[in-house]
Amino acid sequence: MLIPSDLRVSRKQALGLFALGTVGLLSACSQGQDSLASQADAGDAKGYIAGDGSVTEYAQGERGQPVEFEGELFDGSVVRASELRGKPVLINFWYAGCAPCRAEAPWLNELHESYGQKVIFYGANVRDEKGTAEAFEKKFGVAYPSFRDLNGKVLLAMSKYVPAQAVPTTVVLDAEGRVAARILGQIDKSVLKTLLEDQISA
Repeated sequence: MLIPSDLRVSRKQALGLFALGTVGLLSACSQGQDSLASQADAGDAKGYIAGDGSVTEYAQGERGQPVEFEGELFDGSVVRASELRGKPVLINFWYAGCAPCRAEAPWLNELHESYGQKVIFYGANVRDEKGTAEAFEKKFGVAYPSFRDLNGKVLLAMSKYVPAQAVPTTVVLDAEGRVAARILGQIDKSVLKTLLEDQISA
């Protein structure tokens, strides 16, 4: 995955990218948009398109406007992005048949347990019906809610940052609701922890 040249990459990011390289190889990750498209066209049965594990962090002046969306959770309640202002927000795009999603679920749970009072956590399920999603959440002990995003409203709001069908992708919004960071592919817990702490202390 090539990081756009107009994005500044810190020393910390560079180290994170190096550490994530192994994760990308183990999860059969793609290299750039062409590889993502190739996976989509392959017609195999793995059920997901994996990212390459790359980390992109957006400087304050590069974050643009706050994202805007209205999404329905699996319990039927509706959440608007504007209601989440004031705290950092983590949104993890996932679906139950995605092997990297299963692998990273325990790490996300641990981060939620550690930072759930300071960071708002949401999943965004891009494919499953309620029963399948709830079975996944029960199996892996996921304590935070997920959007039922089959209509792609949440995904569309962040389409500049989340390639279509790239699963998993994790986005961190700053307290103003702007995209501050993105991990395209399976997370590395220590790297995501650093990204969250950066937003908490901002």
